[in-house]
Amino acid sequence: MTAGYPPPLSLSQRGPPYVESDDDDDDDDDYDGARESPTGQPSIAIGAAPASARLPRRRDSTAPSHSQHAHPRPLPTPSRPIASPIPHNLLPSAPASPPTPAPSPTPHQRAPSWTDAGENEDAFLRDARSHFSQLDGSERQRFLAEVLNLCDSQQLSFVHGFVSPRLKKDPFNILPNELCLRILAFVDDPKTLARASQVSSRWHELLSDDLTWKILCDKHAYRRLSDNSSESLRALVETPPPPPPPPGKRAVPYTHRSRSGSSPVAGDMAPPLFPGRGRHGAAAAVTTRSFDGASSAAALGRGVKTMSYKSHFKQRYMVETAWRSGGRAICRHITPDQGVVTSLHLTPKYIVAALDNAKIHVFGTGGEHQKTLSGHVMGVWAMVPWGDILVSGGCDRDVRVWNMATGESVHVLRGHTSTVRCLKMSADGLAISGSRDTTLRVWDIEKGLCKNVLVGHGASVRCLAIKDDVVVSGSYDTMARVWSISEGRCLRVLNGHFSQIYAVAYDGHRIATGSLDTSVRIWDAHTGQCQAILQGHTSLVGQLQMRGNTLVTGGSDGSVRVWSLKKMAPIHRLAAHDNSVTSLQFDETRVVSGGSDGRVKVWDLKTGALVRELSTPAQTVWRVVFEEEKAVIMASRADKTIMEVWSFSPPPEALLDEHERSGSPMSLPEALTAADDHEHDMKMVDALEANLGTSV
Repeated sequence: MTAGYPPPLSLSQRGPPYVESDDDDDDDDDYDGARESPTGQPSIAIGAAPASARLPRRRDSTAPSHSQHAHPRPLPTPSRPIASPIPHNLLPSAPASPPTPAPSPTPHQRAPSWTDAGENEDAFLRDARSHFSQLDGSERQRFLAEVLNLCDSQQLSFVHGFVSPRLKKDPFNILPNELCLRILAFVDDPKTLARASQVSSRWHELLSDDLTWKILCDKHAYRRLSDNSSESLRALVETPPPPPPPPGKRAVPYTHRSRSGSSPVAGDMAPPLFPGRGRHGAAAAVTTRSFDGASSAAALGRGVKTMSYKSHFKQRYMVETAWRSGGRAICRHITPDQGVVTSLHLTPKYIVAALDNAKIHVFGTGGEHQKTLSGHVMGVWAMVPWGDILVSGGCDRDVRVWNMATGESVHVLRGHTSTVRCLKMSADGLAISGSRDTTLRVWDIEKGLCKNVLVGHGASVRCLAIKDDVVVSGSYDTMARVWSISEGRCLRVLNGHFSQIYAVAYDGHRIATGSLDTSVRIWDAHTGQCQAILQGHTSLVGQLQMRGNTLVTGGSDGSVRVWSLKKMAPIHRLAAHDNSVTSLQFDETRVVSGGSDGRVKVWDLKTGALVRELSTPAQTVWRVVFEEEKAVIMASRADKTIMEVWSFSPPPEALLDEHERSGSPMSLPEALTAADDHEHDMKMVDALEANLGTSV
């Protein structure tokens, strides 16, 4: 034996080689030879391979021979898969396969085919029908039961599909109209209602009822159709044309007369420069937002008008959806000069912006620049529109009255001895100005005269709020005062703030004041008592708006807060901006805020959630105003003052056709065919889905 190599081991000295088995449960079945002795030691069976080798057992009856060599079991390879009792798709390493989708249900089972019917089959069925018709109810049930017992599952499935449609009934074809409309009142998804109107002519008839859509308007808190606007529109539609003129006389152009029978209102007749005195006439002139508060002339001039609750709901629904995710900037206008925008107003006819460079720019509601009012020699810090009249004041101490239609200056009212800081218009057409000279002045803008000087404040008058014949002023002397406009005297003094008052709101019953002391105080307008102190802002409160029992405030700390005036407690605390809130406005649905961080944000009034950011960030947002279907942003970008006009109006073709009329729900125009009905409802569904997606 060669030196350096160990001697070979005997068979008994060799240990069993380690062979890993793939399946321990098959060892005793697949291998013979190794048997355990009664003493527990392994023994070698005669005629079998040693246990260390463990040859695989042959599948036939032939036993392995002694000359076979021991080989370990080969490792599994892809060409030799291992059988496993666990399905492959359920192994831990394999992803679960998706379930097989069930076939789509069909509305009706097809009728059986008679192409392969036998010659005697028709006669047999004729006899069976005759026999079945002679049976009574219980006999028929037994007959059917015996026949069904002879059917297999496939035949029973055919019977089920054949019988089920015949057992279904349309409840709207059975129930009276009142119950049907009551059922539909519980459906608050407009897309569901629009699709349901396509089911049948009966469903379309029910869903054309205005009551269903009126209830839906109430559920979505959409304002009701204006009674004044509806009456004016109906009067315009119902007014008969004039009778033909007598022979020999020239016909007078037809003009619509008012319901009172006063002077005609022709389309080309210019309105009076100063609207008629009185609360009703002045209120119509002062109105800057409308659906329910617009004059009939403004309502008629807004394009496609909605006269039924169905079309009104669709219009409002699409407008609300555009506020959330749509809208379009219809105009981006760069003012010819750079300056700080100190005041911005949106009226039914104009967009008016005042700057600290003594300029006042007048735009159309579409954003087109119309004219520039020049006359002030220093910055304009306050203005208020009133129909075609604009009253402005500024650092030159003058109050100017303008005709925005012509761009002419009507009056220059002098009397203040310092900057005019705030302006308001009363219901009687009087202008009230507050100045840094600590006084308020009441002006007759038609005659160009000062009617009263209200003296009492000890510092600059910073803000005004007006309701009927009462004006409330806030001053840097930390006090607010309540004045009678007609009497020219102070009614109450509101004393409680520890620093200057920068904002005031007044609704006729309550007064809210915001101050540099970071608090907001609520006062009783009739007694002058402080009802509550609302705390939460950490800096100057410079923005206030009150609407019903809701108060919204904005501060220099960048926050916007929504308060309940019933509970005198905060509802929402909105971290709106990274810097001061420069502009704030809200209605019954949303809050729109602008900040010196250059952002304009839209918030949901009910939930306090951020709905969207309007426009792209700018350097600074000076002012933001909005109405139902439009918003105007004045901002600074690249050191230029830019105005953006956003429109949220639905396109005219998306609204319902003019044949839709309010009134009796069951009387659609006779000329409206079923195809037209389907087309109109499909347009409504498409419009709703395009504007909303999947949720209301």
